[in-house]
Amino acid sequence: MSAQLPFLEAPLFPLNTVLYPGGQLQLRIFEPRYLDLVRECTRTGSAFGVCLILDGAEVGAPAQPAAIGTLAHIVDFNYREDGLLGIATEGGSRFRVLRTRVRSDGLLRGDVQLWPDEASQQVPVEFALLQTILERLIETMGPQWRLAPRSSYDDAGWLGFRLAELLPLAREEQQQLLEITDPVQRLSILRDILPRFQKA
Repeated sequence: MSAQLPFLEAPLFPLNTVLYPGGQLQLRIFEPRYLDLVRECTRTGSAFGVCLILDGAEVGAPAQPAAIGTLAHIVDFNYREDGLLGIATEGGSRFRVLRTRVRSDGLLRGDVQLWPDEASQQVPVEFALLQTILERLIETMGPQWRLAPRSSYDDAGWLGFRLAELLPLAREEQQQLLEITDPVQRLSILRDILPRFQKA
């Protein structure tokens, strides 16, 4: 990665999930530190960073986050039937965490270096099966993508990220796919993983 990439100071939200660029993530907010995070982001229009937890838990003491994460932009919020705050977020740019610090309230903040967005690449013909598989997955597991334009399926980055979201992969595999910077290489890895899910 180039040393000229932009830097950002942002609150971090370690989770037991991986957020991909363009992905959608619903969160239930109840800890005071994360209520403060939502207030800050709503007031300033800024994003927060989502990182996979490497060690620790989502609640309680600050968890150890993965070095590569994704910015989450709050696009909607509501109060749930249980009285807790619910927010809807959308994945933005990926980033590398350079250093972290913990506020007195336990909120983790990080100095992060933003990665450039992947350039759009046409899905090579040898990966056409992945497009068909994603269509089937969306029918049953990804209703939020049912209205996606056909052109999205032809974009190697979009196709790979959506497959990584919907396939039942281990968290470590999802993180590996997030960290890959070549969308065609990501499709190649996904294609090699697929036989695991084929019925005998």
